[in-house]
Amino acid sequence: MPQSNLSDLHTSSSSDQGKSQLQFPLQFIEVTLQGIAEIPQAQQAAYRRSGYQGTPVVLLHGFLGDSANWQGVMAEISQMVALDNGLDNGSAIDLIALDLLGFGASSKPPVAYTVAQEVAFLRAVLQQLGLESCILVGHSFGGWVSAAYTIAYPDQVSALCLVAPAGIRDDSFCGRYNWMRPVLWQTPVVDALLWCLKPVAMLFRQTKTLELICWARRELNRQPAARSFLVDRLRPEDAIDTVEEYISVIITPTLILAAEVDDTIPAWHCETYAELITGAELMVIPEAGHGLPQNNPTAIAHSLIKFIHRLRSGFPSEPA
Repeated sequence: MPQSNLSDLHTSSSSDQGKSQLQFPLQFIEVTLQGIAEIPQAQQAAYRRSGYQGTPVVLLHGFLGDSANWQGVMAEISQMVALDNGLDNGSAIDLIALDLLGFGASSKPPVAYTVAQEVAFLRAVLQQLGLESCILVGHSFGGWVSAAYTIAYPDQVSALCLVAPAGIRDDSFCGRYNWMRPVLWQTPVVDALLWCLKPVAMLFRQTKTLELICWARRELNRQPAARSFLVDRLRPEDAIDTVEEYISVIITPTLILAAEVDDTIPAWHCETYAELITGAELMVIPEAGHGLPQNNPTAIAHSLIKFIHRLRSGFPSEPA
């Protein structure tokens, strides 16, 4: 069983569940997606917010994640702002972490999910919150959505931060999770079979692998957008909405944060974004894996604070 693939998924989805969760409870609004015929009704959007004043910074989670993944970063930034650490004149930051459509506590309509739907959902949420412009921060799948949103609505994004971003076509991904198709069958027979395999897994010392498979089934059934992307995008020709052909039009000040030890998003994906976006700055977080917001919140918070400070000072890139 390809345990490493499952470990990558598990690592990228794990959430911080510390004291910061009490500081940033879920809030809800209803939004209607414009131009998305398959989702005509109002949908629920769940988000966490640190404040209502200052520069709006919108945080988008990765694949199989939700807004809770950003709570450590939100807590770090909130503390830094309170201490005026690295910010001029004590300027405030309004942090908003969103559960994307089909993830977390946001609505989960029964559709085949696309990046265009997520872009429309994000657009509707920002309009409902009255945000004409924001700094957009996206991790992994959220980075893909952030880049696509910036391409579609460049005037609504004052700056962009992509954290180990997905969205670059890579045919090596195709087939990586083919073996999981039976695990995703919507039948109780699969659950019964997995339960019956427990003694066999113990005998062959594969208990951890079986636990990861059971976790993946539960999580993918709970997050239909993630399940849809795995089931519907198993061939190279299914990569119809990656953004590598369009990101060269982005002129928004951009910071790209890469993980030094990333087993999910190859380094060349981050490098492609950095090469194609005019003036983009690429930073590598040392000894970090793919789950940067969850596992390296201090490094992410400090990088974002410095980036925002440079923007306010008129220097979007790190001085040479």
